[in-house]
Amino acid sequence: MNALTIFLGVVGTPQIILVVVIVLLLFGGKKIPELMKGLGGGVKEFKNAMKEEDQKLTKKEDDTKE
Repeated sequence: MNALTIFLGVVGTPQIILVVVIVLLLFGGKKIPELMKGLGGGVKEFKNAMKEEDQKLTKKEDDTKE
């Protein structure tokens, strides 16, 4: 058993349903699409930053090889 399994336990269908119900109660049905749009934008921004960083590292490696 690793530390994450001990901390979280086993995540199954009942736990996921419970989390979804709690999120619906906290934010309501109208706010969830806005939250998902913001989350999607954040993930997209993160991926773009990772890609840029990878390109910088590749360029730096190419420059040092020459």
